[in-house]
Amino acid sequence: MLDNVVGVYHFLADRAPQNLPVVAPKPSKISPWRKDGKAIVAKVKAGENVKASIEGAISLLGGIGQVIHSGDKVMVKPNFNSPDPFPASTDLTFLRAVIELLKETVARVTIGESAGGMWRPTRTVYRKLGLYDFARERGVDLIAFDDPTTEWVKVKINGDFLEAVTMPRPAYEAEKLIYLPCMKTHNLAGFSGALKLAFGFVHPGERRGFHISHLQQKLAEVNLSWQPDLIIMDGRKAFVSGGPDKGELAEPGVILASGDPVATDAEAVKIILSYRGNNKLPADPWRLPQLVIALKHRLGASEGNYIVVE
Repeated sequence: MLDNVVGVYHFLADRAPQNLPVVAPKPSKISPWRKDGKAIVAKVKAGENVKASIEGAISLLGGIGQVIHSGDKVMVKPNFNSPDPFPASTDLTFLRAVIELLKETVARVTIGESAGGMWRPTRTVYRKLGLYDFARERGVDLIAFDDPTTEWVKVKINGDFLEAVTMPRPAYEAEKLIYLPCMKTHNLAGFSGALKLAFGFVHPGERRGFHISHLQQKLAEVNLSWQPDLIIMDGRKAFVSGGPDKGELAEPGVILASGDPVATDAEAVKIILSYRGNNKLPADPWRLPQLVIALKHRLGASEGNYIVVE
């Protein structure tokens, strides 16, 4: 009960800091994993050995060594919007496998996230999920972006719906970014995948106001701040209606990997549409407002300009 009261307080009272340093967006990234000039989305059937399945997907791309090198400062962005079980939140078995793969490259790993809505502060979600012990046992740093010690910057993106967004300095300064989205529908945003995952970087006090209008368009434009180096989407289970915290469950049993957030999300939406869920997704994934705006800003590959390898 106390957590709920605290959550409501944060939801209503959080305000984005003022007079922040204004910075330029990070340079746009083009996925290094390409074939015949087209971006690649790897799609594998997940087996009992999750780490082997993830390795298989990355191997189909061409190997993690193309983007992650020894000593790189890597920010891993999971989905811990709430403390609800996978696929509402990132599965810890999945996260552990990714961390192990990164540690093998001798990268310096930080896990960073900010919970949503009335589940804040993020440290409450971390505590309920056991993330503090998880990170300590694996020798990685863990950041809750909404903690008072976090420094923020204002990224000037000059989008059609957003001029600037308030983002955490640790994420802005990370040398490499890895996204671990779940595969799920979302009651407000329609779909939550790679593009939506970036919304968790936005300062909570600013994020709330974005929901008033054109949410999907705004969450797509947040990605103008930077793009991930690698996306590994856990589609072993998925919400095909409802979401983000609870929904109708399906089990596609797949893992997607790519350097292209638009192509990844398009493939994920196709998978969700193969089930008879009562959701707000258009029959044609390319009409999803998130993807429409992302393509307008050249944030990923359009229909016919990426390849799925299995």
